[in-house]
Amino acid sequence: MRQNKKYKSGEKAGNSLRIIAGRWRGRRIEFADSPGLRPTGDRLRETIFNWLQLSLPGAHCLDLFAGSGAMGFEAASRGAEKVTLIETAPLVVDKLALASDKLDAGQCVDIQPCSAVDFIRQNRQPYDIVFLDPPFDSDLHEQSLNALAQATWLAPACKIIVESPKNFPVKNFFAPQWNILREKTAGQVSVYYLLVE
Repeated sequence: MRQNKKYKSGEKAGNSLRIIAGRWRGRRIEFADSPGLRPTGDRLRETIFNWLQLSLPGAHCLDLFAGSGAMGFEAASRGAEKVTLIETAPLVVDKLALASDKLDAGQCVDIQPCSAVDFIRQNRQPYDIVFLDPPFDSDLHEQSLNALAQATWLAPACKIIVESPKNFPVKNFFAPQWNILREKTAGQVSVYYLLVE
């Protein structure tokens, strides 16, 4: 989820986005019109998935603030074996379910209508890749990263992708055992690629 309502040409058509690569390449999915929801743009999404390309096939992925579903459905399209989408807003959950049905993604995409922090605290299943992109106008970066730092279920060598506002001190909430492999700033958004050691 994000806040920026500006999209470059090709990144948004109405309330829809396109999947960039994989088995659903070029397919469009609709997302809800919800306050604070802004999909990760095409260019930044492409960068993130270039970082992850060798880790995706067969991976179990967790999208903690699924929003539009851009990251989760892209991961599934590119070969992730299982993707869990976490979202609290009922309208957003409904749109995610419609997108999943449209793509016939039910075998690999699981939508959980709950809070990200609650899921982190209660989950016991291992995940190989975690996407964390809370609404920028909230304190959920701190809450969710602190909870994730205490989680015992992260798979060995788990990768974490964190998106945050450019000037937000998000690194303050990274656990000592998280190694920053890559980072990039695009416009008002910074993204970090972390390896759990």
